[in-house]
Amino acid sequence: MFRPLAIFAALFVTATQATAQDIRSRELTDTTQDAGLPRAIDRAEAGLLSAFHGLDALPLISNAICRGSRGKTGMPVIFSSEIDLSTLQAGDFTVTKRSGEAGAMHCVSVLPATDPGELRTVLLIGDLGPSDTDPPVRVAVTGHLFSMDGTLDFKGAQVAVTPLADGPSLVLAQPVADWTKVGSLGPRRVRGSLCPEEDVQQALRVTWAGGVTLANGDDPGAAERQLYQVTVEAADGTQRDIAPFALADLGDGDNNHMLCLDTQDRPVSVAFPADVFTDPNDDLNPATSVKVTPGG
Repeated sequence: MFRPLAIFAALFVTATQATAQDIRSRELTDTTQDAGLPRAIDRAEAGLLSAFHGLDALPLISNAICRGSRGKTGMPVIFSSEIDLSTLQAGDFTVTKRSGEAGAMHCVSVLPATDPGELRTVLLIGDLGPSDTDPPVRVAVTGHLFSMDGTLDFKGAQVAVTPLADGPSLVLAQPVADWTKVGSLGPRRVRGSLCPEEDVQQALRVTWAGGVTLANGDDPGAAERQLYQVTVEAADGTQRDIAPFALADLGDGDNNHMLCLDTQDRPVSVAFPADVFTDPNDDLNPATSVKVTPGG
C-alpha cells in the first residue's frame, strides 16, 4: 500500500487529465485480446518484482481509489517494466491464499504512482486475507497485460507475497533520463517534486515494495537523504559511496524517491539502513540494497 493514505482524498475531488478507466479498473474479466506477444525477448523479461501485503483492511479514504475498497486488503505489486494501462484490468490477477483458495479481486489502480517512469506499480484491492488465518502467499498475472512499449505480455508472471508483518525493501533502482520532466497523468497532488535545476548531473529513481514515510507520516528530509548510500564507479574502475546531492519525488504519497546526484560517475548500487521508514502498517524497513539496472 502507499502512504500517506490522505493523499487519496485529493484524488476523489481533483480533476485529472486521464479518465478513471485509464488509472483504475474494476473489470473482473480479462478482455484484452491475445496479441501473441512473448514473455521475454533477449534479456528483457516481463515479470513481477514484488507483491507487498500492505494492509489487511484499508481505511474509509481508500474508497477514493475505488468505491467499496474500505476494509479490503491492499497489496501493491511491482512489474519489471512499465505497463500499458489500456490492458490493465482487475481480472488480470489471481491472488492465492495459504489455503490454496483464490482471493476475490475488487479493483486495481496505479494511483498514486503516476509520474513518468512510475507506471509499474499496481495496487491490488480485494478480499485477499486476512493475514492471521489465511494470508495471501502468491500473485500471478493470469490475463493478458502488455508492457508499455507493446513488446511483451506479462501473462504467466508470478511472485511470492511479502508478509504483512515485514517492512518495505528497495525493489528497483534505475537512471532517470529526464529528471526535469513533470508528470501529466493523474491529478497534480500525485506529481512528485523534481531535482533542483543546478548542480545535478544525473538522477536515480528508487522504488520501494510499498509506500514509505517517517513514523510520523512525513516525507524524508536532509537526515534521511544522507542515509541513502549510492555506490558509483569512476572511469578508472574505482568505486566510492556517496549520498545524493538532493532528494526528490516527494509529496505525492507513492513508493518512489528520486536520488539527485552531482557526479557523472556510473551508479552501481543503492543501499539504505534499517529502521528508518515505515509502511502503512507501521512496519519498519529492514537494511536493504539493490543494484542499479538500465532504465529511462
